[in-house]
Parts: sequence; structure tokens; C-alpha cells
Amino acid sequence: MWTSFVIRAEHAFDGERFLPGGVQVHVENGRIAQLLPRSAPLPDGKPVLERPGATVLPGLIDTHVHTVAGGEPDALALDAHRSAAEREQVVRRSLLAQVRAGVTTVRDLGDNRFAALGRPVADDEPTVVGSGPPITPPGGHCAALGGEAQGPEQLAAAVDRLYERGAGVVKILVSGGAMTAGSDLLQLQFDVEAVRIVVRRAHRHGLPVTAHAHSVPSVEVCLEAGVDGIEHCTCLTPTGIRTPPEVIDKLAERQVIVCPTFGRLPDLPPSPQAARIAHRTGMTLQERFAQVGLLHAAGVRLLAGTDAGIHPAKPHGVLPHSIAELLKSGLPIGQALEAATGGAARACALAEGAGFLRRGAVADLLVVDGDPRDDVACLTRVQDVVLRGRPVVARLPGDRREAPSRGRAHD
Repeated sequence: MWTSFVIRAEHAFDGERFLPGGVQVHVENGRIAQLLPRSAPLPDGKPVLERPGATVLPGLIDTHVHTVAGGEPDALALDAHRSAAEREQVVRRSLLAQVRAGVTTVRDLGDNRFAALGRPVADDEPTVVGSGPPITPPGGHCAALGGEAQGPEQLAAAVDRLYERGAGVVKILVSGGAMTAGSDLLQLQFDVEAVRIVVRRAHRHGLPVTAHAHSVPSVEVCLEAGVDGIEHCTCLTPTGIRTPPEVIDKLAERQVIVCPTFGRLPDLPPSPQAARIAHRTGMTLQERFAQVGLLHAAGVRLLAGTDAGIHPAKPHGVLPHSIAELLKSGLPIGQALEAATGGAARACALAEGAGFLRRGAVADLLVVDGDPRDDVACLTRVQDVVLRGRPVVARLPGDRREAPSRGRAHD
């Protein structure tokens, strides 16, 4: 497999903005060696992936996945009954599905007893930033994953254990959740002082804290406790989504990063759990889009993350649909893409320039057929995926499309 090659594409997004006129991305030994205008002369004797009409961008980053969940109905509940070997097979399939969709980094926000965090990453798998088992009270949401803790000593010890096992982020479940039988996502699981203990301990270790929170009181607890990020942030009430203006202001002022966990296959129905919540509260998807639009307009930082794996409408590899739903919420295409590339890389504290097209950055790259400024669905039309400088999805000789060329190519 090549260690030195060029991708030449008609369009380019660098993790923050679109680059006019397209680009040549020169890859050398796992890094981006050069970024040149598309019209620049090509080097002799080097493989060239010529991609007319295509867009090259950094590999996508899904900031909220569950690799132990394989996309089945009640996937997290199924995981509790698997052996370690069976769980490893699910994690492996989940990661490969992400790569096929152009995702080169995932943030796993809830595995089972370090199944995702404690394994070596194969050459054909995305980089994994993991939380390990999320912190939850005894019998709480996702308790079966092994992160139960209650009281100051247990909460501090839980954070210490995550740090010692190599977690890149601490996740705490402040509200209940829909995907655990008997849990109520409108109910608080931890008060301000408990969450504050977790935040202080995590920050002492240099770890950020992101909190699962659906209800308005749970979001308010997160803000008072000083979390770094909030997952879902639905601001759900018994009568639908009601986001207090002061909550929006605090999210923006305190620079709390919100992942609304958008992204689902549009041709599949929502999970039965989601349908029950909608029936109970009257919440609609359009209402959710409007709420996230208000957060964006107020300057709240948003991420693209999907909750991938938890049910059939949210399989691994659904991140392009999350970007499309951010557009429906009012984000411009550049900011929606940044939420899945450069912005996500910053939130995940990724090293080596991941998430950006920059000289010297790790060569995690995606090429899609089309221009997302004209058609966001082109993000599902993956042409090439480069993982740490190695093409893992690429056009092959004999394909109907043009195969890699050598030497100089024509405009």
C-alpha cells in the first residue's frame, strides 16, 4: 500500500472553510506533506487519485457513539448478555462501519467495562477517544455498562479509575434515558454537588466532562456544576421542548459544547422508545430543529454526533445525516461540516492536527462525490477514505470510475 501519493479534487474543505479552486493533498508517510492549488503541476512518478467533481475534506469525527451497540433494537440491553469475545466482534464491526462512511475518529461515550477503550486500534479502524463506562447511580440509566457510583467517595474513585484506564473524557448521566427500561429521561439522577465532585476530580486529571442531560432541570444542574459539554441538551418538559432563554445565554457565555445527537436514517421509523417519548410529551423533530437553531443563533458551540449503534435508525456510519440535520436547524454548510471536523477535533482534544487539512497534520482524509455546498447528500457518496496516511477505501483498478494514475494528469 502507498505511503506517498496525491489526491487532487475539484473542491476542498479544510476543517474550517472551503478552499477556492480545489486542492492537491500530498501525503507522505502518514502526514499531509503539502497542500497545493489543484492547478499546480503534479509530481512525476507518484500515484495520483484524480477526483474531478469531488470534494476532499478531513476525515469525519463522530463525537457520540456506542461501539458495543450494533444497531439492533434495544442494542445496549443486548450487550449485557454478550461474552467478551462476542462484544469484541460487535466493536470491530461498529468501527469498520464508521470507516466505510468516512469517519476516521469516534468518541465512544459509553462502552461496557472498557471494551472499546481498553483494546488496541487496528490499522483499518478509526481512532477512538473513549469515556469508558459512563458514571450513573446504582440502577440508573446504562447501569449495566459498569459505571455505577454514588456519594463523594465513589464518584471521585470512579473518575480516578477512568483516568487510570486511559479515558479521554468523563461522561456522567445527569438525567435518565430512554434506552434503559425503567429509566425516565425527565428525572434527575445527580444533583449539582454530585456533578461538581466529578467535574473537579476530572479537571484535576486534565480530563473534560460531558454530561448526558435531557430535561430542563438536568441541563441547569450541568451548567451550575461547570461541565464542559452536554449531550442531547433536549430541554424536554412534560409538554415538549421548552428551552429557557437564560439557559441558552449560559450555554453560550460559559462556552459549553452541545452535541444534540442528530443523525438517523430518514427511511426508518424512530425507535419505539423515542416514539413513546414523542407521544408522552408532544415533542416533534421540527421542534428539535428549531431549538438547536436557537442555540446556534446565540453562539452555542455545536458538535456532530449521532448516538450511533443504539437502534436500527442510528447505525454506525450515520454521521452524514447528522450534518444534514444541522443544516435543517439553520447552520450554514461550512459550520455544519466544521462540527464534524475541525470543531469536533478541538472538542475531543485530538493531537497531530486531526480534523484539519493542514501541512504536517495526520492524513485522515475523506473524498466524496460532489460538492456539499450544492448537495449535502454527497457526503454519503464516499469515494476514498485515508486513515493515518493509508488508503483504506479507494477506487480500484477495473472500477467503472477512474483508477489511480501515475505522473502528470490533465485539468
